Amino acid sequence: VQLQASGGGLVQTGGSLRLSCAASGTIYSTDAMGWYRQVPGKQREVVATILSGGTARYADSVKGRATISRDNSKSMLYLQMNSLRPEDTAVYYCNVGRTFVSGRYDYWGQGTQVTVSS
Repeated sequence: VQLQASGGGLVQTGGSLRLSCAASGTIYSTDAMGWYRQVPGKQREVVATILSGGTARYADSVKGRATISRDNSKSMLYLQMNSLRPEDTAVYYCNVGRTFVSGRYDYWGQGTQVTVSS
């Protein structure tokens, strides 16, 4: 599975962005999908995850401002971010987590830069 994230950019505080992630290859309904972000010098952190049944979880820092969604038929993952803050500035990565008999394997996209100006 190859992942291509897009939709990042420069936005002012309070603005919105919709990130998209296109997967080449089949996305199974059992795959976990998610968005993570990373700033230089810090560990990558989870932003939001969504399971096959649509169960979504959000980092406390984005709760109420972010909505994650997936379209398995189109092999797409989305993240709608509203009320953006400067601390949301990061490279955002999409992720597919697939469970095999041997364990979980994570696929990562190349990332898309989100910059929120104050």
